[in-house]
Amino acid sequence: MRFQDTVGIVTGAGRGIGRATALAMAEEGGRLALCDCDADRLADTVGVITAAGGTVRGWPVDVTRREQFTAMVQEVLAAWGRIDVLINNAGITRDATLARLTEPQWDRVMAVNLKAVMTCAQAVLPALSAQRSGRIINLTSLAGIHGNIGQTNYAAAKAGVIAMTQTWARELGPLGITVNAVAPGSIATDMVAAEPPETVTGWLGRIPLGRLGTVEDVARACLFLASADAAYITGHVLHVDGGQTL
Repeated sequence: MRFQDTVGIVTGAGRGIGRATALAMAEEGGRLALCDCDADRLADTVGVITAAGGTVRGWPVDVTRREQFTAMVQEVLAAWGRIDVLINNAGITRDATLARLTEPQWDRVMAVNLKAVMTCAQAVLPALSAQRSGRIINLTSLAGIHGNIGQTNYAAAKAGVIAMTQTWARELGPLGITVNAVAPGSIATDMVAAEPPETVTGWLGRIPLGRLGTVEDVARACLFLASADAAYITGHVLHVDGGQTL
């Protein structure tokens, strides 16, 4: 039980990578504070963990609303007295080529995928600093490393997440807080399911392991970085891509 007595917050926990990470951490004894803007999906994740005997609470929160997430953090501290792990997973896409990209598409992706990563980290920082310990894991993407056609906004936001991760690792290391990022490749999520079949086939041709990743593959990477096993790792971007970037 790597996470016995550990309190973890997972954003975007209603589905996909966030849900898989929450389920995996709960299985290893963690107490989970989950949020998602989709209350129904969130309730389903909470219900699965509760039915399995886990300790969990859910908050229907829009991470772009700083006051909502900050209020959640205060309730977590009131209930459990500490926060050990923040997994900044919430993210969206609003894809368009440069010629067609609109300001609302740019602004919304930046608000969820970049600014909210910062504001969520700021919300938990006082607790982590007081403890002089903690883990922050930010979900980025291969798009933030190599770019991706039709994803100017998404790629820019995810590149920004990498830059923030490395900056915070320098700033927060002296406080005993590690900050790392996980960069999934082509993962079998709802986002990928919406892609044209020929696009997915093209991705598969570039993956040495010959398959799409699963959300569980990414969850296991997040849990490693959140665990005591990764105590001397910070500022790192862990690729979970089946060798796609080779």
